[in-house]
Amino acid sequence: MMQRLSIKGLGLALGVTWGVGVFFLGLMGSFGWGRPIVELLGSGYLGYGPSLGGSVIGGVWAFVDGAVGGIVIAWLYNRFC
Repeated sequence: MMQRLSIKGLGLALGVTWGVGVFFLGLMGSFGWGRPIVELLGSGYLGYGPSLGGSVIGGVWAFVDGAVGGIVIAWLYNRFC
């Protein structure tokens, strides 16, 4: 018998992981590292840019994006089990 995934748990885990990663990527972009990736993500995450404020905005967008993705993945996995 296969284990079921926690929908809330996977959503929060992916949201926090993606949000923190995008936040630090934005901070690194303010020093010139990874700036093309920050600009690419900024085309989808409104307000995201290579600055402290832009990093916070991007981190929030990424948390929501990752959480929704995790919820969908866990829900689909549980439906297919």
